[in-house]
Amino acid sequence: MPVYPYKNKIPQIAESVYLAENTIITGDVTIDAESTIWFNSVIRGDVAPTIIGKKVNIQDNSILHQSPNNPLIIEDEVTIGHQVILHSCKVRKGALIGMGSIILDKAEIGEGAFIGAGSLVPQGKVIPPNTLAFGRPAKVIRELTEEDKRDMERIVNEYAEKGQYYKHTAPLE
Repeated sequence: MPVYPYKNKIPQIAESVYLAENTIITGDVTIDAESTIWFNSVIRGDVAPTIIGKKVNIQDNSILHQSPNNPLIIEDEVTIGHQVILHSCKVRKGALIGMGSIILDKAEIGEGAFIGAGSLVPQGKVIPPNTLAFGRPAKVIRELTEEDKRDMERIVNEYAEKGQYYKHTAPLE
């Protein structure tokens, strides 16, 4: 899988990170321990930094990028669903971004928040912690239940386990 420098910036990737085949990572990108980057995802750090915390899962076909002077920050234990676009936003610890969602510049997803599949979080929008937001544009629907929170934690742990399995399993010839 290609990991490219961009100018003087080289991606910094913890040894325990799983990078699936066909991922592309370039430039000023930091990925911390036990995170997983799944098939065909692209993480470009060629405009501003992208910082990915511990035990984050970036699922298949996701795209991460930035605007000038506006980093993309993903804190620990975050789930980024399939085909998500994140652009110069902040995703706080334990949040989940549902499949096909788009989070735009300077938006902030609160700690433990859940963005429903297919949502659009507009530029500068703040989603409060521990809430479910959904729609285009995303609106807060309700507080998360304990069951929601347990399910989000389960997903984080399952992806970390799957990543280690795949990391130590050779593909079939």
